[in-house]
Amino acid sequence: MEELSGLDATFLFLETEKIPMHIGGVCIIEGSMKFEEFYEFIEKRIHLVSKLTERLVTVPLSLDRPYWVEDPDFDLSQHIKRIKLPAPGSWKELRYAASQHFSTCLDRSRPLWEFIFVEGLDNVSQVPKGSVALITKVHHSGFDGKSGADLMAMMWDVTPVPRPVPAKVAKPQEKIPGPLNLMARSAYNLVSIPGKIPGLLWNTGKATLKASYLSRIHKIEMPTLPFRAPKTPFNGIVEQERKWNSALLEIDRVKAIRKAVDGATLNDVILTICGGALRQYLLGKGELPDQPLVAMVPVSTRSKDQKNAMGNQVSAMYIQLATDQEDPIKRLEKIHVNTLVGKLYQDAIDAKSLMGYADLIPFGLAGVASRFYTRSALAKWHRPFFNLVITNVPGPNVPLYIGGHKLITNMGTAPIFDGMGLIMPVLSYDGTITISPTSSANLMPDIDVLTKCILDSANELEAAVHTKQEKMAAFNALLNQK
Repeated sequence: MEELSGLDATFLFLETEKIPMHIGGVCIIEGSMKFEEFYEFIEKRIHLVSKLTERLVTVPLSLDRPYWVEDPDFDLSQHIKRIKLPAPGSWKELRYAASQHFSTCLDRSRPLWEFIFVEGLDNVSQVPKGSVALITKVHHSGFDGKSGADLMAMMWDVTPVPRPVPAKVAKPQEKIPGPLNLMARSAYNLVSIPGKIPGLLWNTGKATLKASYLSRIHKIEMPTLPFRAPKTPFNGIVEQERKWNSALLEIDRVKAIRKAVDGATLNDVILTICGGALRQYLLGKGELPDQPLVAMVPVSTRSKDQKNAMGNQVSAMYIQLATDQEDPIKRLEKIHVNTLVGKLYQDAIDAKSLMGYADLIPFGLAGVASRFYTRSALAKWHRPFFNLVITNVPGPNVPLYIGGHKLITNMGTAPIFDGMGLIMPVLSYDGTITISPTSSANLMPDIDVLTKCILDSANELEAAVHTKQEKMAAFNALLNQK
């Protein structure tokens, strides 16, 4: 048995019928892969990831966090489904199918994941006819973006010939504890809580001093704090139906843009593209705030020896996206500085240590508070925590294969919730980057417009960089003539 951490449990008590808390995405696989072939492939590898055969056991009265236990009744057929796109089998039909599946919660009585094998991709641009897609959903309580990528890495091979995998080893059947056993464990956990408080207070004190040092001594302005972001149309109350889409960019184009600003990173460019897209989208609606939008950017805190560990191990940076800046080059410069400042404060505060406070919150109380917040629609009455989440998960820059069939592209999704109705997962793979906005149909029914804005923003930034480089080349040529 493994108890959920406080952070992992957060994704359970935040979940309601209209707020599913899974991550996942859409993969497109080249070639006419058969469903039976895919099913058999997963069946042979399912034992490599323990969370795929474990379900949750809840403590009576929700007095404590749930536990992961091996599901004695695990049935793979309950987790792998098969659908066929209606004619004409275009990107529109695939996008709709993905949006519908992303709208529903996973069944907590079983292991928290689901794969949808999608056939009938007959008219998707730049995709060979007869290819298939895979819509994936895994619960955020068991996986974060990084461990989700590690999960996918266990499924995929770097050559068309599948690699040999270790044989399944029979596990001793673990008896699922009864209510009294779980209550006893909870009582022990409650008794141990006071012993954790001094260490957390010490870490909090150190973090406060470090942040104060940066602010007062070095005069480095703090990033935007939670509840200080401006209001936007997507910072409202979410409904159940999801809207999902994805934009694809060539990674070499994005990397070339970095050269326009000394020290700029690939992540800075991606944030700039997203900021430009949001500016264009909100300008089109006449609802662009005077203040810059604020993105929460998750940062993995995994050490090398935790690479394949499941669960959530993240902290966060709060980055102003310079949406008040019309010039795309100046926007990149500003975001580069904002990211450096965000990293300084993130390192100073040591969010990994401070996340320990989540372990002190009684699970049942947190669930009641979360449901009250949702039912009372309190998100309408305060400024947003932040405007959106932009999460960047690097992937391999080489082709991947499943059962000999090549992965063409990989696109992501992640949860939204009241007050934060937009998330933009960014995935890189084999020379491409996908940016895949997910929102609620009542807040952003025109998510396709934002997706186009992403492509337009990338083109605008690239054109501005080329113009700057041409001017610099002309200036240098003039100097050389003299």
